[in-house]
Amino acid sequence: MCNLETEGTKYGCGHYVITKKLRKIDCGNRYCVWSIAHPQPASACQPCYCEKFFGPDAKETVTASTPEYCSDCHYWYRGAGQQQRRR
Repeated sequence: MCNLETEGTKYGCGHYVITKKLRKIDCGNRYCVWSIAHPQPASACQPCYCEKFFGPDAKETVTASTPEYCSDCHYWYRGAGQQQRRR
């Protein structure tokens, strides 16, 4: 499974949101669609059951920090998705 080195923002909710992908680290596995070792074109391995996701970031560089919630958490904890309080 290939990995990325990224830059991003760290939010007060604890989430890290990628703002820039710096570099891909190739795993060299022929069953990973992101690897250079994967048969090209991808249709050559039909049906393709190969790994289609990147692994955890190999390196995360925090370029900005904020006490605010990320957009997903803001909806659930501060916005329309928040739980109604009983009176």
